[in-house]
Amino acid sequence: MAAAEEVNRNREEVRRLIAGIDEDTASRLLKGALDLHVHSGPSTMPRQLDHMQAAEEAAAAGMRGVLFKDHHYSVAPVIPMMDRLLNKPDFAMYSGLVLNNSTGGFDPFVVDAQLKMGAKLIWMPTAQAANHVRSAHRKTRLATNVQLRSFPALSAVDGYGNVIDEVKQILDLIAEFDAILSSGHLHVWEIWKLFEEARSRGVKRLLINHPMYGLHFTYADIRDLANLGALVEQSAGMYVDSRFNTYTPQELKEHIEAAGVAHSSIGSDLGQVDNPTPVEGMRQAIKLCLALGFSEADVRTMVADNPARLVGLTD
Repeated sequence: MAAAEEVNRNREEVRRLIAGIDEDTASRLLKGALDLHVHSGPSTMPRQLDHMQAAEEAAAAGMRGVLFKDHHYSVAPVIPMMDRLLNKPDFAMYSGLVLNNSTGGFDPFVVDAQLKMGAKLIWMPTAQAANHVRSAHRKTRLATNVQLRSFPALSAVDGYGNVIDEVKQILDLIAEFDAILSSGHLHVWEIWKLFEEARSRGVKRLLINHPMYGLHFTYADIRDLANLGALVEQSAGMYVDSRFNTYTPQELKEHIEAAGVAHSSIGSDLGQVDNPTPVEGMRQAIKLCLALGFSEADVRTMVADNPARLVGLTD
């Protein structure tokens, strides 16, 4: 079956499943949720809403907070101004730094400055990771990015599998600030090396984004890294009624169960044009999880409790 036909079939199945879920139940579970994967603008890529609009929509839905992610800059320095303009003390906004070449790559001086300006999360390279570049070249799982000038492909480890010195310095900074480390778009082999080194250096907060999408995870990898203490985030946009749909509803259930609800979270990974908004993507994901047999308590654990624990929010 052609890829477009498969996506359409998946989306039709999603629409059928979520149609049977009560809207009030989904709205109730959305209240208090956190979306730690929002792609709003401005950006080098087209976005359907800017950071303030994304925050306003999430706050209006009763969500507890959002985390903005851009592949080429950090939103963290402007969040204090956004907090003042939004004026919702109970709504939290976060951002961080993706270690692509456009933000300095593996430069501990840049990371140090961003952490001191409030960055909550440091992602390993995404669009400029060596694994991403290889996957995009083959037109497989990871999409090509907007065309930027030529850049070196980035890897956190050397040819022997040892974490490079600059990354070790960055891990020490993440530990010092008790920030979150995301594996970005590294290959699972690199992620194992990285997370083991991170743990040895005192990093407490570990995050894996869409492990089955382009990172070459097996279910055993998901299970074992979750047991190491990583939170495994599934991207709603890859499962709901979205042009980025990649997997069947049953695969969503399998991907969550590989880590276990206690180690899982859901982020929208949305904000692109011609897609659901991040809030709508989270709402659909909540409905889909309920339709797949996850309990309301399970869903709240994944969309509210686990993300809140990762960013250090306490009741």
